[in-house]
Amino acid sequence: MKRNLTVILFSVVLSVTAAVIITNYINESPDTFFYSSDEPSSLRQVVLEHQNFPDFTYAAESCVDAVVFVKVVKREKNREASILEHFFGYGNPYSMPRESVNSGSGVIISPDGYIVTNNHVVANGEQIEVTLNDNKTYKAKLVGADAVTDVALLKVEAEGLPVIPFGDSDSLRLGEWVLAIGSPFNLRSTITAGIVSAKGRSLPDMRGEFKIESFIQTDAAVNPGNSGGALVNTKGELVGINTAIASNTGSYTGYSFAVPVAIVKKVVDDIKEYGSVKRAVLGISMTELTQELASLAGMKGDFSGVYIADINKTGAAYAAGVREGDILVAINGRKMKSPSEVQAAINGYKPGDVVELLVYRDGKEMPIPATLLGESNAIAAAEGNEVKFMGATLADADEDALRKLRLRGGVEIKAIEKGKFKDAGITKGLIITHINQTPVSNVKEALDIMKSARRGFLVEGVYGNGEVYYYGVGV
Repeated sequence: MKRNLTVILFSVVLSVTAAVIITNYINESPDTFFYSSDEPSSLRQVVLEHQNFPDFTYAAESCVDAVVFVKVVKREKNREASILEHFFGYGNPYSMPRESVNSGSGVIISPDGYIVTNNHVVANGEQIEVTLNDNKTYKAKLVGADAVTDVALLKVEAEGLPVIPFGDSDSLRLGEWVLAIGSPFNLRSTITAGIVSAKGRSLPDMRGEFKIESFIQTDAAVNPGNSGGALVNTKGELVGINTAIASNTGSYTGYSFAVPVAIVKKVVDDIKEYGSVKRAVLGISMTELTQELASLAGMKGDFSGVYIADINKTGAAYAAGVREGDILVAINGRKMKSPSEVQAAINGYKPGDVVELLVYRDGKEMPIPATLLGESNAIAAAEGNEVKFMGATLADADEDALRKLRLRGGVEIKAIEKGKFKDAGITKGLIITHINQTPVSNVKEALDIMKSARRGFLVEGVYGNGEVYYYGVGV
């Protein structure tokens, strides 16, 4: 009897000691869960560290102060007055300039006042104002914008501002928790949560042109006003700029999209350094790799890569030795699975950078070094209504200059730096009157024609002394 009691007491002490040890181990170690399917051999261990549980308080509280409300005032130009209004002064309310106000969000990325937002939020804005989470308001200047990636960079005169540090959008995992922070429907500092639903999404713009190459898709609620706001991970790092929603109603219906911070950082760095985006181009047309295309290329078994359907014979890929029908497997060791991934990867480089392309041809993989070339359609905003294009700063010609030269309209070269315009022999002060024999009266008309040119365009203009010049500008 005495012996049994001793055994029982020993067992109790041993059990309590084991429980204490296990409890302490659990509290100090990552939580481990075991999942199994119906098959007994498919036991899988998943380790979840504490910060991966859905507690968003740190990310929310550390990031909300660095997301700003952006207010943009736009003014419509006066329409031409009718002959009766001109001579007899008949009033017409529609001839008065009208103001419209847009709003969105922005993200402070440096303590000295640089703010990232969407190009579509600030495009054509004459006055830009940002309001911080503490209700301080600043006038903002548009430093530069890139319509292709829908990214714009603003600057306010301030110091010591809260910032959100850049994260690594390339390392995002499907199912990872993210937060969207912005001002939907003017509701300042709104925070919503979701997961990464997909990566590398390509979406058409309103005209059906594919422009943004590699969206992050999330199910975090994003509505009008969220544009330009932050997409952050649970560490409080910026991983994207919220840009678009997929909706038939104009409001959130389960799908939202953000520009990856890897692309944002590259655009911001280029605008700061060059005043415009230096976008690299590989010079290939791609399509998804199917079983049929893989077999056509001689690839057996598991297949991965992007099929090169066409190639520009003046481009970087052709010069390096890539040919139509090749399969692009990797760029600098990074596996490529879709055309959008290729575009996103190339977007991270500048013209002149050398990348190693791994291509599959004739039953084997071969590494091919390629020197990337540039494209000419990068535009950046400057002061006021000026824009930079191909190294030239363009602006609507002022009325005095037009009157003096007896011109109806035109676009003046305000400044010129290294680029296609300078290579053509164009100098500062030229007022462009025609491009490809089409009259132009403002910068927008000029850009529309030049950006659509495939090989080059003809510029006709007048200098201040009245002399007319013609220049051929290559693309």
